[in-house]
Amino acid sequence: MSGDDFRSVEHTLRARSVALVGASERGRWPGQILGAMRDQGYDGKIYLINPRQAEVFGEKAYPSLRDLPEPVDHAIVIVPADAVPAVVEDGAARGVKSMTIYAGGVGDGADEASQARGRTVREVLARTNLRLAGPNCMGAHSYREKLFAYPNPDLAKLEPGSVACVFQSGGTLQFFMKTGASRGLRYSYGISSGNELDLDLADYINFLVDDEHTKQIVCFVEGIRRPKAFMKAAARALEAGKPILTLKTGQTQNSRDAAQSHTGAIAGDYAAYLAMCERHGIIRCENLDDMVEATLAFQSPRRPKGPRIGFVTTSGGTVDMLYDYVETEGATLAQFSPQTDAALRPYMQDEIKPRNPLDVGIPSNLKAAADLCAIVAADPNVDVLAWAAQLPGKRTKVWEETALLRAMHEATDKPVIGFARMSYPMTQEAQLMQQEAGFPFLQELQPSLRAINALWFHAQRQGKSPRLPGPAPKSDLSPDNLNEKLAAYGIHAPAQALAKTPQEAAAQAVKIGFPVVLKIRSADILHKTEAGGVMLDLRDAASVEAAATQILANAKAYKADARIDGIEVHEMVTGGVEAIVGAREDALYGPMLLVGSGGVLVELLEDVALAMLPLEEDEIAQRISSLKLAKLLAGYRGRPAADQAALVKTSAALGRFFLDHREKISDIEINPLVARENGRGVVALDIRVLWR
Repeated sequence: MSGDDFRSVEHTLRARSVALVGASERGRWPGQILGAMRDQGYDGKIYLINPRQAEVFGEKAYPSLRDLPEPVDHAIVIVPADAVPAVVEDGAARGVKSMTIYAGGVGDGADEASQARGRTVREVLARTNLRLAGPNCMGAHSYREKLFAYPNPDLAKLEPGSVACVFQSGGTLQFFMKTGASRGLRYSYGISSGNELDLDLADYINFLVDDEHTKQIVCFVEGIRRPKAFMKAAARALEAGKPILTLKTGQTQNSRDAAQSHTGAIAGDYAAYLAMCERHGIIRCENLDDMVEATLAFQSPRRPKGPRIGFVTTSGGTVDMLYDYVETEGATLAQFSPQTDAALRPYMQDEIKPRNPLDVGIPSNLKAAADLCAIVAADPNVDVLAWAAQLPGKRTKVWEETALLRAMHEATDKPVIGFARMSYPMTQEAQLMQQEAGFPFLQELQPSLRAINALWFHAQRQGKSPRLPGPAPKSDLSPDNLNEKLAAYGIHAPAQALAKTPQEAAAQAVKIGFPVVLKIRSADILHKTEAGGVMLDLRDAASVEAAATQILANAKAYKADARIDGIEVHEMVTGGVEAIVGAREDALYGPMLLVGSGGVLVELLEDVALAMLPLEEDEIAQRISSLKLAKLLAGYRGRPAADQAALVKTSAALGRFFLDHREKISDIEINPLVARENGRGVVALDIRVLWR
């Protein structure tokens, strides 16, 4: 099986017969699981396994899986870790198709006993067709199949829905599902995948893409074990129009310490993960509460045709906060049309002009609120209608008219979102009113804005296949032809030469013309400035010779065993805006391009954007526009505007260069890439390459 193949979870989530291994009246989890399946009407066969009792829960028990009268689709294995290998062997011998292992200590951690158990289980999987969920998980709920193998009987009582959850944390899963259920979410599957010794996120997502009842997939991610398979499954979900919402831990666990370039140091593991999500249309949530709001927002199948939000609110305070949060969250306010202004004026006080966000006070009834919302929703400049409203705990006289809200919602094809200023408890009656209205009611302003932004983010990508690079082509790139190859892509360095001695450096400087810059060339010294390996603005031969002597001494002092190839003599370029552009092969997600503010302070500023390759020029320009670098390029504090078009063009060229030659290099970086005055192009002052 290759690294991006999918393994079937059919028998795990749609089992027509199960065996409960470890069935015991003393065990809480076995009792809860068996009780939930019996109570909710699972109609498949259930066999109980207990080697010490002939009867459990008043039913016949079998000593082992080998003793079953027939193979089962799935074995629910709730036994201590040291008993797991034998149970797996028994199941494989009897033809059991899949298992869930709940115990930890099976292949995880540094403990040798755990590792030995993991090796034994993997060996059984390798020579059989057995599939395994877990270990160190809490099982799964399959709602339409009434297969409730997660020890939470209350969650098993929910009606089936359209949200599938795949959490690597079993404990976190039940808290999310319970909170979501209190807000009106209902589920197709709730899966805890655990340590994923066999079945993993990619396998579950692939299955859920094909499930007709699942409309969105929510994931709690601690680590992605098979990135290629995960991206393949995510691409299928995007093409099918099924949003994937994720919360990933480990934002601070990146590759800075091990990185050998600025590009690698700034673009750590989490930044690369975000770039992968952007390319595959995966919605990233900041926390579990955000994930609840975003999941609710995606309950509607409608997607906006643009980012512009029209707000109808009941409070000036809400308006003031929205102005702040719209900016910080990068949301877009719609500009009401003259026709909308005219239609709204009868609802406004005489001295107040309608504007977005709209403050109309508290409407006297739902008809007035629905009429106002309908006016704003009809505006051609509005892509999403957001109505400030909090569902009451009990149905009041005003809220008896929820049919008016549904009629307003059905009269437009745009997404309609209710939102509240703060969080509040939601009763079952409030859930019913939300259902009657036909659109979701979110809580808290910033999470609501992030959820609405997510709708537009996904709308731009859904139904499309993410662009991905092909295999690395053959390359004849070498250190000797590097500059020549770069020049063929339109990437030009200043006039330069390589000298072996200080005297030769002085002679080369005379040929190039003063002033010049000297740099040490050594594959063992990547950060030249830190090593004292750079000297600037040298204006005569004597200065060059002295500086070259000093650079060689500094290099030896910095790293005594460094291999020195010589001293680079460069034409000195002054002025312009310093940028950084780098391309590298991320170990998990593949080729990436980084662009941002460059120079010696690049790691301190961290004003960069990272994206998966390939990239078009307009995509690069869009990313630059989100950086502080954009202000420098436009002409900051009276400085002349720099050649942003040339910077974009060169960045795109470096991305193509890397894709074409990544067979030979793992990382290439230009820092600084100086953007001269508008129309004068860019020049690559320092090019660093990591050869494979």
